[in-house]
Amino acid sequence: MKVLVTGGAGFLGARLARQLLRNGQLEGQTIDELVVADLAAPPADLLADERVRALTGLIINQCPALSGSKLDVVFHLAAAVSAECEADFDLGMRSNLDTTRALLDALRTAGNVPRFIFASSLAVFGADPGLPMPPLVRADTLPMPQSSYGIQKFICEQLVADYTRKGFIDGRSVRLMTVVVRPGRPNGAASGFLSAIIREPVHGQPAVCPVPAETKVALASPGRTIHGLIAVAESPRAALRGRIAINLPGLTVSVAEMLNALEAECGSGARALVRFEPDATTARIVGGWPCAFDNSRAQVLGLDPDPDFISIVREFLKDRAMGAPTCS
Repeated sequence: MKVLVTGGAGFLGARLARQLLRNGQLEGQTIDELVVADLAAPPADLLADERVRALTGLIINQCPALSGSKLDVVFHLAAAVSAECEADFDLGMRSNLDTTRALLDALRTAGNVPRFIFASSLAVFGADPGLPMPPLVRADTLPMPQSSYGIQKFICEQLVADYTRKGFIDGRSVRLMTVVVRPGRPNGAASGFLSAIIREPVHGQPAVCPVPAETKVALASPGRTIHGLIAVAESPRAALRGRIAINLPGLTVSVAEMLNALEAECGSGARALVRFEPDATTARIVGGWPCAFDNSRAQVLGLDPDPDFISIVREFLKDRAMGAPTCS
């Protein structure tokens, strides 16, 4: 079996690649080759595995070569993130929409109908004056993105659905919750502060929170997120009940509850390193995302949200203590 992970040099992509290599198989078939594609080369531990082949550079430029490959499974994680898409419209359209379309066309040209897992986002949901967002997002809640990033992700979901309907791929769009705690350098995501307010104090550094303490968000740990991506990839189409897109489970938590967990695990000194400095743009983007999800559809696939935020903090501390590799 040949598997492709785009964005494979990033935090989630590299972690997914490592888990696939540890498992050694997918859908009951042995993984013979894992292609890791990203702007940068993958971490050294991945390159050291003889099953790994790296493609370095813009994903869109790799697509002509991929059209001649018979890939069995594709995890498409590569993307420009929320705040940078809002700041640079052309970057978002090129990195998210144009790249996804080119990749889908390459797979269509290859002609072997691979399974395609698209990493979408809770940012496809939002509200406008005529259609308020419900307090609980259900499986049938209508997406109404309110950012360029969310719109690009939703357009790509529709492309995945249509290429699947036409029989070019076997697609699934997996809507990820905000993933915390991310190690390494901050990225350009509007939600990046949600990792920073834990990560930086753990390292004895100050952090800024741009939203009020009562702000509620939907989160998932890296471990649960990777588990969800693989579980959806291995699920038969019938288990999805006819719908291509699925919301991964999310834990609803307030910023104050996050800081309470930080204090419980790392002490009051760590919490004191977090200061509040309101930022209207970040508050608007993050406040427009849903914070509570009905997880029953994902639970049919055996997926559950993290039990509480303190368990997420402990996962981060455990990874840090073990010296887990970090990526941006």
